[in-house]
Amino acid sequence: MRRTAHRTLTRLSVLALAAGTVTAGPAAPASAAGLTLTVDVGQVVRPATQVASGGLYGVGSDTQPSTDMLLPLNPTSFTQPPPGTTHLPNGATEPCCGALEVGRNITQAGAKQFIRLPDIYPSFPYQWEGWSDWEQKVTTIVDKRLAATGTTNIHGYELWNEPDWTWDTEAAGSFLDGWTRTYRLVRSRDGVTPIVGPSWATYDHDRMLEFMRHARDTGTLPDVIVWHELGDMDWDSFDDHVADYRAIEEQLGVSPRPIAINEYNSRNQMDIPSVAVHWISVFERHGAREAHRAFWYEAGTFDGLFTLDDRPTASYWVYRWYGAMTGTVVETTPESWIDGVASYDSSRQIVNTVFGGDWGDNTVRVEGLGSFGPRVDVQVRYTPGSGRHTHVPAPTLVTDTTMRVDGGSITVPVDDMNAEGAYQLLVTPEGGPTTSWQQVYEAENATVANAETLSSGGASNGYYVGRIDGDADMRSDSFVDFTVNVPESRDYTMTIRYANGTGATSTHGLAYNGGAWSTVSYAPTAGWGEFATTDVTVSLEQGYNVIRLAKGSPNFGGGTGYAELDSITLS
Repeated sequence: MRRTAHRTLTRLSVLALAAGTVTAGPAAPASAAGLTLTVDVGQVVRPATQVASGGLYGVGSDTQPSTDMLLPLNPTSFTQPPPGTTHLPNGATEPCCGALEVGRNITQAGAKQFIRLPDIYPSFPYQWEGWSDWEQKVTTIVDKRLAATGTTNIHGYELWNEPDWTWDTEAAGSFLDGWTRTYRLVRSRDGVTPIVGPSWATYDHDRMLEFMRHARDTGTLPDVIVWHELGDMDWDSFDDHVADYRAIEEQLGVSPRPIAINEYNSRNQMDIPSVAVHWISVFERHGAREAHRAFWYEAGTFDGLFTLDDRPTASYWVYRWYGAMTGTVVETTPESWIDGVASYDSSRQIVNTVFGGDWGDNTVRVEGLGSFGPRVDVQVRYTPGSGRHTHVPAPTLVTDTTMRVDGGSITVPVDDMNAEGAYQLLVTPEGGPTTSWQQVYEAENATVANAETLSSGGASNGYYVGRIDGDADMRSDSFVDFTVNVPESRDYTMTIRYANGTGATSTHGLAYNGGAWSTVSYAPTAGWGEFATTDVTVSLEQGYNVIRLAKGSPNFGGGTGYAELDSITLS
């Protein structure tokens, strides 16, 4: 964050890299054309949750970007400064966007956030002012969060940022001791909200091993492991970092922690759509829970997805296509510099692939289309590499055709590819998706708060959300927020597919778009993971709506018993 990148490749050298004339980072291709990205619809990677759709200082206020602008991107989470921040990032003249200040906007967009504690300081690198000062700051931040009883979307305190070069060892002592002291202070005041760290600027085996051993031995293990991925062309190292970290957990006997990369992409490559595609692909493929675009420039632009006057950039369309992914993320196999991420929504029979990375005439092969029939509709769209200050009002339609399915597969030519730009490939049965608008919403694709995504052969799409058990307060309330998009304003029948193994009727609270609460009753089913349905009526507005089903939530008295959620269907 806000520092010189490790390397200084220019946009021209990125182009040269993609064309195969420079060797740095991952091996450059021998040829800049004739490459194939393979998508296998039958090989499920994980539920589609937009792992990489997050940002550091991505939200500037409750209106920048507006909730309406954020919703199509389906953001997962953000890292924001603490309440009362005095931080002046990247040359700003006024502090901005404290976590509680922007909390309503982030929650309405279906996302969560980490609070970065050291961004209470005015400058970066942070100027240490003593332990008494720091502990008073931390206490005030935590107490302000605890007083915000209507804010549900805080899912972690980040105790420090990039300590490998911002921690003042001479004045403050060792970072490991500082971590322990700060961790215990936060836990003395808030024993519920997760703690995240250590937030290294770069991944290093020895440093991570030392930290994890110390945290284990002092009882101060973070709930979520965080580090940053900020080098030019460094996406190819992420899988090695994950494997190394998991080996450290096993070596130390530490239970697996979720991994969050709350800063990714370099200053030089932040605005290149194809580079974003590479990062998204590896985060989905190699098990990150969430990842946030790095904050090199202006706050409140979702880190370059919007211009300063709040209009979409070229990179916006990458995340808009990615935000539309529903169902499951399926296997993609890159070749040389061509990579991508793909999803399959079985309820509508849509394969959505976002890809890019090289020049010339290349192809995307989509396998596992046997259920789509003998012919499929194929559309390819393109967004250029235009930078964060250039408004791109819409992507360019490159291909709109019908193709014959051969052995369950098609091979789609994408001619004259641009290495900086990015592409979307949509495949549906001939005549289009099975429904004109999305009607089935899987719980595992939704915003899941204080509950767990589980797998079951009896669940639609193979996953469901269980352990929706918390109703103590805003920190531990359990709920699922479904972001739905409907074609007109009217009443809809909402069919909830649920399981209730308690043997008695259970209830959840139901609210949508910030409205009043009502109660949904769930009759007993044959057991946990054994599903039935119940119908309720919801009155929705045209466009995006957020529907919450809750065991606990602010302004709701709490549900009775327990229930699991598989999906909702609007009709």
